[in-house]
Order: sequence, then C-alpha cells, then structure tokens
Amino acid sequence: MKETNLVNCDEMKKHVKRIKVKSVEDEDVIVNNKSSLEMIGKGRQGAVFKINDQMCMKVYGDVEDCEREYYAMSLGQHTSLIPRIYCKGKNFIVMEMVYGIDLREYLQTNPLTKELSYRLIEMLLTFKEIGYERIDHHKRQIYLQEDGSLKVIDVGRTVWRNRTYPYPRKLLRSLGKDYEAVFLQHVQELAPELYKEWQYYIDIDEAAAQMYENMKEKKDIDWRSIRKKANKLLTIKNEKKHYEQLYNLVYKVVKELKKQEQLKKNKKIVKEQEKSKKKKK
Repeated sequence: MKETNLVNCDEMKKHVKRIKVKSVEDEDVIVNNKSSLEMIGKGRQGAVFKINDQMCMKVYGDVEDCEREYYAMSLGQHTSLIPRIYCKGKNFIVMEMVYGIDLREYLQTNPLTKELSYRLIEMLLTFKEIGYERIDHHKRQIYLQEDGSLKVIDVGRTVWRNRTYPYPRKLLRSLGKDYEAVFLQHVQELAPELYKEWQYYIDIDEAAAQMYENMKEKKDIDWRSIRKKANKLLTIKNEKKHYEQLYNLVYKVVKELKKQEQLKKNKKIVKEQEKSKKKKK
C-alpha cells in the first residue's frame, strides 16, 4: 500500500471495507456503500467517493483494473493533465478531485474553438510523451479547467493494449459529426501533415466498414450448395488426376529444395571469394 503524508491510507482502507463494488459486463458497476463517504459517480470499472474538497477515492470492481489505472496515472504524474495520486490500496486509488466541466457538457452550449482544438492536440501529444499505447480519449473524460487547461480521468484503458486505432477515433466519434468536422478543420490549419495522416486512416476505416456492410447484405448466397460445388476441386477419387497431382507435388517440392540448396552454395561461394579478396589485400 502506497501513500503520501496528505492522507492516511489505513483510514481509507477502513472505508473501503464497507464498500462493495461489483463489475458487470458492458454495464456500470453495482455498488453497495455502507461507508460514511458520499458516492459522486460510477462507471464500467469502479465508483468514485468524495473524501474532501481536494481528494476523492475510486474503488474498483476488478483488482486488475485498479493496477492498470494506477500504472497509467503514475506515468503521467509529472504532467498537469493527470490527477495527482495520494494513496493506493489493493482495489482503490485516492487521487486529486477533478473540477471543471467535461467536454460533453461544455460543447452542448459552447462552440469548439480553435484554441480548444489546440488544447486537444496538446493532450494527445502529452499522451504520446507519457508513453500511452492508445493516443485517444472520449470527450466525457476530458475536463476543461477555469484557466483553459485540460485534465483527464479514467486513463486505465490507455495502457496494456495490443492493438489501437492509429488515429484518435474515440475522440472524433464522441464529438459528433458537426464538431468532428470542425475539429478536423482546425487540425488541418494547425498541423497539416497530422491532418493528412488522420484523414488517410479515416478513409480506410470508412472503406472497411462499407465493405463489411456490403458483405453482410449478400443475401443471395446459397451456403448449402457450396459443399456440392466444392467437389469439382477434388482430385483423389479420380485415379489419373490423383497420380498427376502427386507427381506435380513431388516435382515442385524437389525443385524448390534444389533451388534453396543452390542459393546456399552461391552464398557460400560469394563469402569465400570475399575472404580471398581480403587476404590478397
């Protein structure tokens, strides 16, 4: 268990013992709170409880999710983007309380300015500098501060990933079509090369989605008949074709092996010639 002198981690552990958080697939966690702490929010991974005006505690339904988010947050502690960590237990993290307004709410009544787009690009750059695998974030997890800076929450999914999209797909999709277009226009003005690369991947993404839909719509395929039709590709039952194919198979294998042997011999000859030249020098 890790802690700072700003919070007593043992006291936090006592609270956590009175809080039960259960993970549910594709739904927000189920919470049974018998502690004195007020629950101020919950999501897919955990529930957040207010400790005081400066600190809150996130209790996780899965210990691995706790470890994952702690690792991700630890990577960014030197930046102003990630909330400060004050204490960590087996299934909880005590962290800085994040104020401000999340972008989902902010953009309902305010425009997406070029200055805000600049901040969002800076956020992605910070993610890259921190070492996150997923350089992306949903707008509801991005908080605009009074001074115009940004803070982010729920960064656990940015690490320990094998595959990620090569452009900020989650951010763009979460902005909605209108604000996505505005943001991309700002990116084109501020960082033209970055815009070109993102647009390249967006076009591929859209083309792949269209291909998938086209294949789904092929309702005229006779799936049952393919077994009978595939018999035309068989050769074993036809004795003449069978032996022809066996001969061809052996011939091709031997030819390929001889080719590989010859390549090895040629390489060996070249090496010997090079050695001979070096000795003469």
